[in-house]
Amino acid sequence: MTIPVLLLTTDDALYRHWAGLDGLDWAPARGHRLSDLALWGRRGVLVVMDARLLPKAGGDVPDVPPGLQVVVASTHPGDPEGQRALVAGAAGYVHAYMPVSGLDRVLRHVMGGEIWVGKGMLSRMLSQIGQAVPEPNQDWSRDLTVRERDVARYVALGHSNQSIADSLGITERTVRAHVSAIFEKLGVTDRLMLALRVHGIDQHAAQAVRGVDA
Repeated sequence: MTIPVLLLTTDDALYRHWAGLDGLDWAPARGHRLSDLALWGRRGVLVVMDARLLPKAGGDVPDVPPGLQVVVASTHPGDPEGQRALVAGAAGYVHAYMPVSGLDRVLRHVMGGEIWVGKGMLSRMLSQIGQAVPEPNQDWSRDLTVRERDVARYVALGHSNQSIADSLGITERTVRAHVSAIFEKLGVTDRLMLALRVHGIDQHAAQAVRGVDA
């Protein structure tokens, strides 16, 4: 069974690269402009969109229509552009010419309801969110052990598992186990969601990211 995916770009070479998805159980269709999103929104498909179709910095990025899961792909990825895309409702931000096998993994990840950004960008976003919201909400920690609370705070500040292990004097494997337990107890699926939960801004994520970009 093939899965429909809309490939939104005016760049023929980039479209040919993305069209390689047709060998990985995807059924690619092509779009050329942002207005095509509204036409496909009612169908609830996944979308890979060329970042060059977004308005320039300073312009308003249109919100993603309900029912669509959009991955924005950039030939020159950068944090400000990625943050603007996520604020508008994109579920992922990737390099436009990443291998098709990697794009396949990203789309399946997003199809499962999760957000995909590169590790470096994620770490920087979490660190910036932590700086912007210095007083975390303590309600999130009620059901966690003392060690899980420590790990969650480090994760929320953008630290890697190895960095957390070094800081707490435990193994990276133990950190991974704690992170898995934290995700399950708090009902989150990734580190960005955990950071927003720790800082008490899960209902205002878009505003928080917009503030980071300011």
